Amino acid sequence: MALTLKGMTKTLGYEKPAQEWDEALPIGNGRIGAMVFGDPRQELLMLNEDTLWSGEPADTNNHDALPHLAHCRQLIAEGKYWEAQQVAETHMLGTDTEAYQPLGELRIDVDGVSPGSTPRAYARTLDLARAVHNVSYEEEGVAFTRETFVSAPEQVLAVRLTASRPGALGFTATLGSPHPAERGRDAGDAWIRGRAPITIVPEVAYAPGRGIAFQAAVRIADTDGTTETLEDGAIRVSGASRATLLLSAGTSFAGYDTDPAEGPDPAARCRQDLEDASRFAYDTLLERHVAEYCAYFDRTDLTLGADGSDDAAALPVDERLRRLGQGEEDAGLAELYFHYAKYLLISSSRPGTQAANLQGIWNRHLTPPWRSNYTVNINTQMNYWPAEPLGLHELAEPLFDLIGELSEKGRETARIHYGARGWTSHHNTDLWRRSNPVEGSASWALWPMSAGWLCRHLWERYLFGGDRTELAERSYPIMKEAARFALDWLIPDEHGRLVTSPASTPENLFLDEEGRKCALSAGTTMDLSILSELLQSVLDASLELGVDEAWRPELQDAVSRIEPYRIGSQGQLLEWSEEFEEESPGHRHFSHLYGMYPGEQIDLYRTPERAKAVRRSLELRLAAGSGHTGWSCAWLVSLWARLGNGDEAHRYVRQLLAKSTYPNMLDAHPPFQIDGNFGGVAGIAEMLLQSHAGELRLLPALPSAWPCGRARGLRARGGYVVDLTWNGGEWTEASIAAARDGHCVLRLAGGKIAVTDLESNAVPVETEGGRLIFLAVAGQTYKLTKVTEV
Repeated sequence: MALTLKGMTKTLGYEKPAQEWDEALPIGNGRIGAMVFGDPRQELLMLNEDTLWSGEPADTNNHDALPHLAHCRQLIAEGKYWEAQQVAETHMLGTDTEAYQPLGELRIDVDGVSPGSTPRAYARTLDLARAVHNVSYEEEGVAFTRETFVSAPEQVLAVRLTASRPGALGFTATLGSPHPAERGRDAGDAWIRGRAPITIVPEVAYAPGRGIAFQAAVRIADTDGTTETLEDGAIRVSGASRATLLLSAGTSFAGYDTDPAEGPDPAARCRQDLEDASRFAYDTLLERHVAEYCAYFDRTDLTLGADGSDDAAALPVDERLRRLGQGEEDAGLAELYFHYAKYLLISSSRPGTQAANLQGIWNRHLTPPWRSNYTVNINTQMNYWPAEPLGLHELAEPLFDLIGELSEKGRETARIHYGARGWTSHHNTDLWRRSNPVEGSASWALWPMSAGWLCRHLWERYLFGGDRTELAERSYPIMKEAARFALDWLIPDEHGRLVTSPASTPENLFLDEEGRKCALSAGTTMDLSILSELLQSVLDASLELGVDEAWRPELQDAVSRIEPYRIGSQGQLLEWSEEFEEESPGHRHFSHLYGMYPGEQIDLYRTPERAKAVRRSLELRLAAGSGHTGWSCAWLVSLWARLGNGDEAHRYVRQLLAKSTYPNMLDAHPPFQIDGNFGGVAGIAEMLLQSHAGELRLLPALPSAWPCGRARGLRARGGYVVDLTWNGGEWTEASIAAARDGHCVLRLAGGKIAVTDLESNAVPVETEGGRLIFLAVAGQTYKLTKVTEV
């Protein structure tokens, strides 16, 4: 039963247990998460529940901020940037967010077969195609297995332990928590309950009867051995050959605006979930879990190579990563990374759960890095970049729920902080949907642009899916109110152009004439990119829906007076409205390149001069050492893909894997942040198919390292699903399935293309400016064939 991975291209495999958290493997159902270590003798599962956060509802806005806004703007207009920053940081910021919390741990202490016996032939795997973690080993001629997954249909974590010899299996399961907690037993169940901290600001603090209450409970649902619940709350199984352990978890969270002290009793949920799950035999539990999971996972597929079976795929993942770091080729590792990111998104974000945070749903710290919150100046958005192109759009529902709730809290922030209509939010939020600028440097805190960026996701949903009802009833009202804030926030400069002030560019600094580090100026490129895009999308949505006709001239006027892009002395796209000296030329953010990706205001074909300036900006920043963090490296993949440079995009896929990936394949910021995983797979998808600028581009950035391969189920704006096969660096077969009627526009890379429907009937096409256009009909699939000239 030693590790065997030959042909298992969707499996993470290891030859030893995890010793550190960054070696453990994540499992989850969007709500309940666990990191599984896989030790034969003492299995450790570190547990999370997605609504367990510190804090409670509170007004965290700064009611003294507004009187200082005019003064701050005046100082900026006078070029006194450092002085403006002092005003902002002294008077205009607020309190920090609360933090995502660990729930606890489940330990399973497994008996040895005999005193002094030693496990051998050990293997640990995570099957991405089924979302099942497995441990196997032999001991004294007995084969042991341990299968673990988290069920979405039944909302429980299940562990199935087996031994090949009757009576050879014995273990003790114990729950623990880093929070003050009570252990107990109830009939055959063991449980632990407690409360999260009332705050972690400025330090971890608990308060009796306040904060989010939690409970976790375990039950042995099936065994042929003897079970007893011990006085300390542990469960003991002995003399068995099989046992199924179920774990349930819940909290008292009842909404971002509800006191959790008045929320539901988590014990009731735990009991009910265990009762419901216990009605199923283990095989049925597993079957239901796999079927529900595969309905998401199987929508897309990717093979990089002729048959996906290169020799490296048979090696443990940590060894493959080590070899890649030493310069060896391993195209299958990028393929595995693609599937792993799908797995992580399905496991950390489901309809009805909370959105995936900085660590997805997996966190072990009471005071986690960056509070494991929602950092909405890129990281939260990056988490959901792959949702639409990989056909996992339902998994973005938690993000849309967050945006809707944040828009409610953001109305108060817009009014209190800025005297503005509509809603705004800054660079951080949490379970309580705090929308105020947090404490700290204005370079990150005073940035009221995240609402506009988040609205990009609402508009993207419509561009991909075309649901007019959803646009009218959910998305447009939120976008409209964000646009109202934008119109109030924009002010004219001395030339009559609209700019933002105070404006920052996350999380960068420039030097003033005296060499002081400054964050605030007027009209940064990212600010104006986001707001011009927001206003244009609201204008487009208004036209689509036939509403707010009287308001359109104001939107059109504002769009016409915003000039986001200026080119500097080195041919680069400027980050600020002036060519300031950069404090950090190799900064990890590429904020000023937002218009290239994820936006679409800059395009390789429509705006070639701007695209050239983007390329120059990348060259300068990379020469100064940028791209050194995981998510930053992931962003580079998509930027180079949009520039049509597959080999440069691939360079950063390799770097992401070789330098910014832990042994468990989670992203290393460092420390762990999950956004790099999601941003990386979005970049790989962008290398294979692009659908911005009103057209489809097939293999627009295919690297020489992937000369042949297959992709299935990639989703495109306009309502298309695309399958591709390529060989020798060019696509050989392609099909486009249309979900709605419309003119399908393809960018041609040379040669002629014939288009037929499923019955092989020729479809009328026309060409225009290097593009092929045909009328697509909803429900029809079209085959594309390259015409060979004779």
